[in-house]
Amino acid sequence: MNKELSNIIIWTENKPGVFFRILWLFRRKMFNIESATVGHTEIPGITRFTITVTGDKDQVRNMCKQVYKLINVVKVEDVLDEKLVSRELAMIKVSTKNRAEKLEILEVVKHFRARVINMALDKLMIEITGGEEKIDAFYENMKQFRILEFVRTGRTALFK
Repeated sequence: MNKELSNIIIWTENKPGVFFRILWLFRRKMFNIESATVGHTEIPGITRFTITVTGDKDQVRNMCKQVYKLINVVKVEDVLDEKLVSRELAMIKVSTKNRAEKLEILEVVKHFRARVINMALDKLMIEITGGEEKIDAFYENMKQFRILEFVRTGRTALFK
């Protein structure tokens, strides 16, 4: 059984309870969701879910069939990474002891093409977008400083 990361894209009517029913089905089928992003689409009244799961291809294919049977689901696709352009957004708040440390942090920010979105005397808030590897590498570089908070969105994607 070869388990790998899969991208399941789900389009639904924007109705109350749809997200709960989708998550309940994933839980019932014992799938661990690695990331999930949800938002409006270019079509009014349609919501798009990008869910990343780990599982073998047959399990994922079966899950897509099960999700499609849910009320308010319009379309479901299991999409290969090669057919997508995906990104994540992460935000991090770090404490700064002095001017020298702040300058050091700003060098890391510049290197990763991140952006300072809030600056106080003793802390910086930074946003970064990119692939999972870029976000992971940025976080690893920031661990040498005092991280106060860190959050990331998970994968969101568009078809090439």
